[in-house]
Amino acid sequence: MSDASAFPRLKVEPLHVSVGLRRLACDSIKRAITEMDIYGRAGEIRLDERQLSQDLGVSRTPIREALSVLEQEGFVRAIPRRGIYVVRKTKRQVIEMITVWAAIESLSARFAAERASKRELRELRELFAQFEENPSEHIGEYSQANMAFHKAIIRMGGCGLMSELADNLFIHMRAVRAVTMRQDNRARRSIVDHLNIISALEKRDAPLAERLVREHTLGLARHVEQHGEFLDDLQQGTDEGRRRKFG
Repeated sequence: MSDASAFPRLKVEPLHVSVGLRRLACDSIKRAITEMDIYGRAGEIRLDERQLSQDLGVSRTPIREALSVLEQEGFVRAIPRRGIYVVRKTKRQVIEMITVWAAIESLSARFAAERASKRELRELRELFAQFEENPSEHIGEYSQANMAFHKAIIRMGGCGLMSELADNLFIHMRAVRAVTMRQDNRARRSIVDHLNIISALEKRDAPLAERLVREHTLGLARHVEQHGEFLDDLQQGTDEGRRRKFG
């Protein structure tokens, strides 16, 4: 097996609390995976248990337990005698996840139109103030603002369970949006959609806000359907590379 230094390292912070180390380790590793560009790079992403133990400053037991939890949640996959790998979805799986996200977020938008405070709506508009002229010039920052926007709508909907369900989709939604935002002038069209959604929320037009959010998110699903071959290419490349390495 190749030396661990050949694999990408997660940007994790040391843990200094002795209580609930498994939960803390799980949260820290999940956060680090979420911040990775898992669809923007070729090759599989293998996690090194020993390195994570060193980086987090804890024994390998809570790390092993945390990775087991993350595997149950679908973030990583353990392959016997090979290691633990970050899970990447196929094109079809991504489209299904986007469809579920569209259902959650559109209903959240309906609720948000009725419940969101003026301060929350003002902060939502301020997210895009610096990007209105040309979001493509700052695509990295815009991609982050884009996901903050979608998560904010779900949060403003006021349903904790919908937020919890969306969090489990977030890692893949964020990573796919980060890649597709650079394709087919989506950044420019995206910001127009966002501003229209904000206007509907400010007018307290719940049916319009719901429809605009659903159409916007399902537009991403259509884009992935047309341009998402790279997702299956990454999956095939990972499988092929694993066969060559391990036989």
